[in-house]
Amino acid sequence: METLQEYTDWMKGLLAFVPNGRYEIKSFATDDERQNVAVYGIFHGTHTGHGGPCPPTGKSTSTDYVYVIQFDGETIIGLTKIWNDARAVRDLGWA
Repeated sequence: METLQEYTDWMKGLLAFVPNGRYEIKSFATDDERQNVAVYGIFHGTHTGHGGPCPPTGKSTSTDYVYVIQFDGETIIGLTKIWNDARAVRDLGWA
């Protein structure tokens, strides 16, 4: 994905088949010198909706992630998501 819009559209699509998807924020930190914010949380969700890589599995995941959001003044110029997606895919029964 190249843009924040592409990422938000992807997440919207994910929530179509993981309708109870939610984030539990565990930590939020700012680094003024480097102009970034780091957010640590846990993504929770169950594959109960139609769509996605296979029919609904009824399986759930709770996987850690970190967003690092880079700013230039008040403008977001970059976003990195660090997520154990391989575990999420396995937990949800997609692999």
